[in-house]
Amino acid sequence: MNIPQTSFPRVVIIGGGFAGLAVAKGLKNLELQVVLLDKHNYHTFQPLLYQVATGGLEPDSIAFPLRKTINDLENYFFRLTKVLKIVPENNKIETTIGELDYDYLVIATGSETNFFGNKNIQKYGMEMKSVPQSLNIRSLILENFEEALLETDLERRKALMNFVIVGGGPTGVELAGALAEMKKGILPKDYPDLDIRTMQINVIQSSNRLLTGMSEKASEKAEDFLIKLGVNIWKNLRVLDYDGTNVKTNGEDQFKAGTLIWAAGVKGATINGLKAECILERPCRFKVNEFNQVNENKNIFAIGDVAGLKSEKYPFGLPMMAQPALQQGKHLAENIIAQLEDKPMKPFVYKNRGSMATIGRNKAVVDLKKIRFQGVFAWFVWMFVHLFSLIGFRNKAVVFFNWVYNYIRFDRETRLIIRPFKNKNKESF
Repeated sequence: MNIPQTSFPRVVIIGGGFAGLAVAKGLKNLELQVVLLDKHNYHTFQPLLYQVATGGLEPDSIAFPLRKTINDLENYFFRLTKVLKIVPENNKIETTIGELDYDYLVIATGSETNFFGNKNIQKYGMEMKSVPQSLNIRSLILENFEEALLETDLERRKALMNFVIVGGGPTGVELAGALAEMKKGILPKDYPDLDIRTMQINVIQSSNRLLTGMSEKASEKAEDFLIKLGVNIWKNLRVLDYDGTNVKTNGEDQFKAGTLIWAAGVKGATINGLKAECILERPCRFKVNEFNQVNENKNIFAIGDVAGLKSEKYPFGLPMMAQPALQQGKHLAENIIAQLEDKPMKPFVYKNRGSMATIGRNKAVVDLKKIRFQGVFAWFVWMFVHLFSLIGFRNKAVVFFNWVYNYIRFDRETRLIIRPFKNKNKESF
């Protein structure tokens, strides 16, 4: 890896997401060597991936170079690689570019899509956990409309314009709202020779309400917003299979859709070498104690989505969201410093600061600790929080400009098929 040898303790951080960067920032200006590893050379602001997928934002406006986050810090190094295995007995990791020893190891690899073993859905469906995947969805949406223009068979044309979103969490709800706004104000102008009214947007949720992690009031309001936007909500329904055209469910309702987007679950992006805990219908994660130590390894920590920190309030681990990751990252940096100073570590306590989701223009739901509200004000709060959570002044400025422009013009300028995408596994209609 060409990492220089040093007399300082080496902290290796796997993953440049919210958790990994929080640790890296918390360890600056110390007598440490910090090595940050990631399979991408950029940090992704995942809460806004759906806007890239629906043409609202450019992909580079929600991504930030990882090297830029550490280039002013002494004894900090970044390597572009994928970690293949952890060898805890030797304090070593194996990667695609070589091996590396560590004194402290921080696993902050985040999460990946959980298809719950359904191979067909994984093969033919779309996922949205990264910038490339969001660009694939954007291309597929536009390609389906271009193909629908040429299709003479009415049923096949309807299928091309039919969208199924599996999962009624924040990702599914926000994506459905963005597609509904495209249907209302953008696609009719782009495709005047298509009857956009036949476009269908379906959200399929296995439980009895949307946004199960939020209050019932937020769920009811989100559903009301989506219905008014023309979105079809299917509750207590599970998708069992998808062959690229036919969506099979456990009920009488079946669908023909050219696009199925899977937003129904995630699991920890675990690494070989350490035992992960997997519970039926729950994401696999590394079991950690109150200090975020993995399987009682004193110098191996896991934080963020990949960490399963159980408590009485969270029996299956903390929510797989940005806030727990940021808090764990900051806290772990303090505990590593405490270890270096031969001081006792402090147990991590998650402080739930609330959750929110946007359903489209002037529509959002916000649940804070002591107050809950919906509508226009919630929408402005959602925008403010997400805007200032972005890394880098340029990204903040670009996103703000795009939002203002899109709001005034009711437009999405990045409706571009930069790289054509048609799932090669998908049979033609």
